[in-house]
Amino acid sequence: MTSASPEKKRAAGILIITATSPREFLLLRHPDRWDLPKGHRDGNESDAETALRETEEETGLSADRIRLDPEFRFRLNYPVKYKRSGKEVEKTVTYFIGEVDQTFEPILTEHPEFRWFPWAPPHQIQDQTIDPLLQAVADYLEAKTSS
Repeated sequence: MTSASPEKKRAAGILIITATSPREFLLLRHPDRWDLPKGHRDGNESDAETALRETEEETGLSADRIRLDPEFRFRLNYPVKYKRSGKEVEKTVTYFIGEVDQTFEPILTEHPEFRWFPWAPPHQIQDQTIDPLLQAVADYLEAKTSS
């Protein structure tokens, strides 16, 4: 008898980064870690639609104030075990770069705090998801400015 493969979940989020110099990026605080605005897809949403909706829900920042970079995508796949149900799923998260004109005061709905971090790679914030994403963004932005 073979065990069923885990359910697959799709999620998406945005690294909000300022256009102004010096650049800064936004992270939201969970009880035990820093994270980005992100969440699960609803229905037939695209990853970009999910990321923009979740960002607005978690920060109050409307989609029309965010300029998504059309070329950058960063995907992470990892297993998740939900504490309440004990259910295990295979999660795929797609991250986008979202540029805003300047820092803003988020209207937090799901997180106790936020912080604008200076853009000064390499970053050491959270080694499983945040650091690899920030390194990929740093490499992408460097290649984009040198071409």
